[in-house]
Order: sequence, then C-alpha cells, then structure tokens
Amino acid sequence: MTLAEILTSLFPEGHAVTVADGLVVGDGPFEGGRMRVIGIDGDTPLGVEGALTLAGHVLDAVRAGDKAPILVAVDSDSQRMSRRDELLGLNECLAHLAKALLLADRHGHPTIGLLYGHSAAGAFIATALATRVLAALPGANPSVMDLPSVARVTKLPLEKLQEMAQSTPVFAPGLDNMLATGAVHAVLDPAAPLGPQIASLIADRPEGDVRDRLGRERGGRPVAEEIAGLVAGRLRAG
Repeated sequence: MTLAEILTSLFPEGHAVTVADGLVVGDGPFEGGRMRVIGIDGDTPLGVEGALTLAGHVLDAVRAGDKAPILVAVDSDSQRMSRRDELLGLNECLAHLAKALLLADRHGHPTIGLLYGHSAAGAFIATALATRVLAALPGANPSVMDLPSVARVTKLPLEKLQEMAQSTPVFAPGLDNMLATGAVHAVLDPAAPLGPQIASLIADRPEGDVRDRLGRERGGRPVAEEIAGLVAGRLRAG
C-alpha cells in the first residue's frame, strides 16, 4: 500500500496529514478523537533536520496533554550517510527522536509503528522500533543492517552470512524474520479497513516491552530467556 492508500483506509472521513521532503506530519479523526501521524515516506533517508522535526511534533503532542494516539508510518532508507550529518551529531538527533516517542508513551500516548515500505539501521531504530507496538503491511522490508553491511563489519563472507540467515531469524533482515523475533507484533490486512485494526492493537497493547517473549514463542529467539537470566545474574553479582 502507498501512504495515500493507508491514510484513506485509516481516515475515510478525511485527514490533515501532509508530506514534505519525505517527512509525514498531521492528524486525522480516530475513535471519537484525533490520531497524530508522523513518519517518513518515499524511502527517504533520515537526517538531522528530519529527526529533529519529527521529534518536535511528538513533543508538541505531549505538551498538548490530550493523550492522543501517535502513529509512526515508516518507508525510509537508513539514516542519512553524510559527513555533515555526522558532524552535526546525527546519532544524538536519532536518539532524541526515539526518546521523544518513549516520553510520549510514558505520558499516556499509545505509540504505534506502521511499516509499509523499506527501513533500515538508525532510521528504523529511532522510529518504528521506538514505538510500543509495531505493525507492518505485507511487502514491508525492514532490517537493522543488511547482509552486505554485516559482511563488511564482521569480515565474514557474504555467502556464509546468507546461509546463517536461513536458520537464524534474530540475525537476518526482512519482515518474516522481524516477525519471528517479536520486533514486529502483527502484520495487518491491507484488504480490510486499517482503522479497526489499529484500534485493536491500541486496545491490546502490552504494558511493557514483550518483544523477547514474542520472539521466544514464535521460535525466533530460542535463547532469549537464557541470555536474560545470565545478564540479570551478572548484574546482581555486581
């Protein structure tokens, strides 16, 4: 689905969501109130200005105090790979955006991510993965790091990594693997109205972060509980 199709399905009565330079901002009627929408469209890389702009809209929502749901729609490239952005502290700007979404969640705003295209690396982490619940539409293509990049970092042959990715979802990119590891909570039905599906996710959203449990139940993170126990034991031991 395109962003226009998503917004039409989500807000059949119309909306005030706009896109400028790949950044999505606005709101629309939802469940007797308003839903705020931010995001990235058109496989756009997320740079300093974009991260700060989106974070500003999230903080405006928190200041409004209405506890309106915040939908984060994502079809992005990775973070913008430029010397200028790095010198301006892109890592801090991405962290600021993620923390703004976490702050909104703490203040009672249901935060729902919606992947409908590509997303990767810092842009994926600071937007979609920073929401309480992350949904996706069929055809979405998320990754924390693609395999050629992993090969460059680890110095392992790409062929070996591709072989490992077949049996290790926590290591591999793609929607199916993100679903198996619990990073994506649910895949929505594009043939049905999106409003009721999003409303159901909001109503059933977990109180805390349950991605490790979902990944274990789905077979994508078989040793998550063991690792968590080891980490907790070491923390208790000081």
